[in-house]
Parts: sequence; structure tokens; C-alpha cells
Amino acid sequence: MITNKTLKLSLKSLREFAKKRLPDETLIELDARDECPLEIVRHMCSPDKLGIQLLFVPEEFGGMGGGAFDVYCVCEEMARIDLGVATAVLATFLGSDPITVGATPEQKKLWLGRIAEEGLLFAYGATEPEAGSDLGALRTTADRVSENGRVVGYKITGNKQWISNGGIADACTILANTPTGPSWFIVEKDAKGFSHDKPEDKHGIRLSNTAALALDNVYVDADRLVGGVEGQGLNQAQAVFGYTRLMVAAFGLGAGWAALDRAIPYSTKRIQAGAPLSEKQGYTHKLIVPHVARLEAARSYIEETAERIDAGVEGSLNTEGAIAKYMATEAGNAAAEASIQALGGYGYTHEYMVEKIKRDVRITTIYEGTSEIMEMTISRDRWQLHLKTRGQHYHEQAKKFEALHASQPNLGAGSAALAFHALAEVMERSRVARLTRYQHILLRLGELIAYAECAGSLARRASLLAENKLNEKANRRFDATGLAAVSRIFARDAALKVAEEGLRWVIGAGGVSDADLATVETTLGIPAIHRAQAGLISDMDYVADVLYSRAAKRKDLAA
Repeated sequence: MITNKTLKLSLKSLREFAKKRLPDETLIELDARDECPLEIVRHMCSPDKLGIQLLFVPEEFGGMGGGAFDVYCVCEEMARIDLGVATAVLATFLGSDPITVGATPEQKKLWLGRIAEEGLLFAYGATEPEAGSDLGALRTTADRVSENGRVVGYKITGNKQWISNGGIADACTILANTPTGPSWFIVEKDAKGFSHDKPEDKHGIRLSNTAALALDNVYVDADRLVGGVEGQGLNQAQAVFGYTRLMVAAFGLGAGWAALDRAIPYSTKRIQAGAPLSEKQGYTHKLIVPHVARLEAARSYIEETAERIDAGVEGSLNTEGAIAKYMATEAGNAAAEASIQALGGYGYTHEYMVEKIKRDVRITTIYEGTSEIMEMTISRDRWQLHLKTRGQHYHEQAKKFEALHASQPNLGAGSAALAFHALAEVMERSRVARLTRYQHILLRLGELIAYAECAGSLARRASLLAENKLNEKANRRFDATGLAAVSRIFARDAALKVAEEGLRWVIGAGGVSDADLATVETTLGIPAIHRAQAGLISDMDYVADVLYSRAAKRKDLAA
């Protein structure tokens, strides 16, 4: 793990580099030309220059050995600069993941060492034109080449699509079917029969290179089979989903804040009806504050999951990675959309960065698994927990937040508890009425689960900050009082969403009769959740004051 001081210095160097080499004007020009700034990407990944890739490489192979928390911080910062460039850097990390997870010691030393020492750019060749995100449906094949009864190599044939760095990578990890199952192979760019198409003409992240790959009987030696054993490819891919999806979550978080951080100062200068927009609730309470709350709820879940990964928690944390990605990318996309609205006509033009950010951040809800795949991943896993605990899992979670509320009543933990109780009841109603036979119900449960768990996570984070126990590397945009207010806002929103939308879908699928409706509303805690909305406008006022640096001034005036 790198120290907090080293991390802060790395982030500072990244910001200074971006200010000098990637100002807004340059980013907008590159976006208009649909150009990946390869020289800048290589500069960022050069060990004798910025060397950002060193954070991703273990120390024993020449890197800095950054943990999940460090990588999240760097990914958020890169996304605040430009998501296209960030994607190019992350693609190398993603492309080397099968090596990090499943390679032999010799393969790790060679390839991870080259990434550290040479700044080698990688691509991750998994997605195919027909299979999409379904890695189990891939058609690319790797046929054995044998001599004297011994496998000496493979010939790989197939096509890959939507490959980040596809046209600029020095090497790719390619997922292909061997006689004993899917396996990863390392293929260098100059291999005979290996080619890439022209860059895709994309809606956003136009500063990244995305290209289809074609492999026509591409021969690789047997030592290019990752791990030296066939059939381990899907396990190796699954092993890092919790980790890589956390990085994309950080992208959504960084891009969402980048957009809001342009809308907030704009509103202090834009005068409407004799006063700046920043003084109007119709602006701040619709276009700014709710999005801040959702982004910070996502941040909390990202940080908790990163800490668990760094602590070596058993399991891949795939579901936690899915929750983090779902919440952060959806929140980032919504924040960018609101920022366009916040700037009015200016926001809709190419001249202002929020328009570009909105086009860029949209991809985070698609790559590394779409939001719909995340919803399904979340609901399937937590549904099994609901069944195994006979419907008590989220009720037990609620009790923990009731205890937290009893000791620290200003964190929104009480509302989070209401969200968990309501979630447990919605899931139980779905079980009794067998509603999970409807795919849409499963997807909606995934969304409600994500909201409830993020509400709990944010309340825990607010508690840690109040007790001065928060991770020293954690973001501290808000002080304890401000974060508590943000937590209260989001917890109310989550509780209301879980109860009312949950009931909507249960009714819509035929799970509640007219005669039972009043009883179910009480069981879900809807009257209590409505009462918990008291104080919402006051909290939104306070968070707006914090965002516009008015809180201290108003406190002084009140004194």
C-alpha cells in the first residue's frame, strides 16, 4: 500500500499535468476532432514521466503497489480531467487484470514488469459482436498446435468489438475458447493475422481509442496462455469484477462532480430576477443538492468496498462492486444531465464542458456491465440472502441502523433503517406472490437494494467522520455537520423510493389485493417514512449553504 502522502503527491502531479497539457480548450478541440491524444496517454504511462500506471502494478514487479482505495482516488481524479483519457489508462489496467489474477510467476514478472518499466499499453479483448457482455457465449477459438504430442502453441481466430485501446495497445489479453473451455491469451500487436478496425465514431469519450479486433489464425506460443492451464478464463474474469467495476464507479463519481463543479460557480454569476441563481431554491434544490446527495452516497459505498478489498475480505465482492458501479454511474450521468439544464442554453453547446461531460459519462452506465446487468447481479445475490435468512437479512440490517440512530440521531440512520425494513417487506411480498418470475421485478429490486445499502453506507460514513475515524485517504469535501445533512437527505430519499416504488411494483405484478393494501402500506412503514421527511427543506438549505460557502457566514450572522 502506498502512503497517504504519496497518494496526495500523485494526485497533485496529475492535476498539475492536466492543467498544463489538457486544459478545457484542448479537451474540446480533441473531442471535436475525435482524436485520442496518444502522446499524452503514453506520457501519463511513462515511468520516467508521470508514471500513473505504476500505481496499478505490484511492488515486486516494479510498481508502487497501490491498493483499491488508492486506485479509486486516482480514477476519480482522472475522470474529473477527461473520461476518454481516463479510459485509455484504465484499459491497460483492465487488460492486465487476467495476468495479475491468473498468470504464472514468470508471466507476471515479464508482462507486469514491462508495463512498469516500458509503459506498455494493454487492451482487454473479451467483448464480441454477438455475445456482448455475455462472456460465456464467446465464439473466438484457440486451437492447439502440437509437436511430438506436446502443445507448443495455439492458433486464435475470432472477432472482438468495443475494445478500449484496441487500435493503440502494444498487447492485448484475448479471451478464446480452447478444447477445455474459455482461456486468456496474451497477443502482441504485431502478431501475424492480428488486426484492428478504424476507431469507432462514438457519442462520447472521443479522446479514447475504441476499435474492433480481428484474429485470423493468429499463432501464439504456449507460454502466452495465461496461467498455463486451459479453461480458467471465466473464473479469472469473475475474480476481478468487484475491483474493476469499482474503478468505473469512480469514473462516474468523478465525472458527475466535474459537471456540478461547473454548474455551481456558474450559478453565482448568473442573475435572474435580480438575484443570482445560487440564491434560488428552484435551482439549488432541484439541479444541485439532490445530485450531490446521490454522488456522496455512491462515494461512501465505493470507499467501503475498496477498504474491504484492501483488507483481503474473502470473495470477489462482485455484488458490492455492482452496487457501487450502479449508483455512482447513474448518479454521475444524472448530475451531468442536471448540469446542462443548470447552464441553460450555454450547457447545450459544445463550447461548455458540461455538454462534453454528459456525453462522456454516459458510457459508464454501459461498459464493464450495463446498469441493467448490475441490477440483475445485485438482485440475484441479495435474493438468495433473503431466502437463506427467511426474510430477515434486511430486517437485521435495519436493527443495526436503529442502534446507530439511538446513539447518533442526526445522521439519517433512522431513515436508513426504515428503508431496510421496507425493503425486507417488499422482498417478502415478492417471494410469497412469486413475483421474481417477472424479470422486471428482479431489476427493480436491484435498484431498491442499491439505494437502501448506499443509504446505510452513507450513514456509517457520516458516523466515522463525526468520530474522526474516517480513512485518512478518504475524500473530505464535507465536514461532519455537512455530511450528516447530506446523509439525512439521501436516507429520506432512499426510504421513500424503496417503500413507494416497491409497493408500486408489487401491486403492478398482482402481489397485493385491494383488501390488503392498507395493511401492506403500514407494514412497509409508509406513514413513518412520510413523517421522516420533516426537516428535508431545512437540510437542503444547509447543504446548499455548504456548497456555496455560505454556512459559516450565516452561522456568524445568527450568533
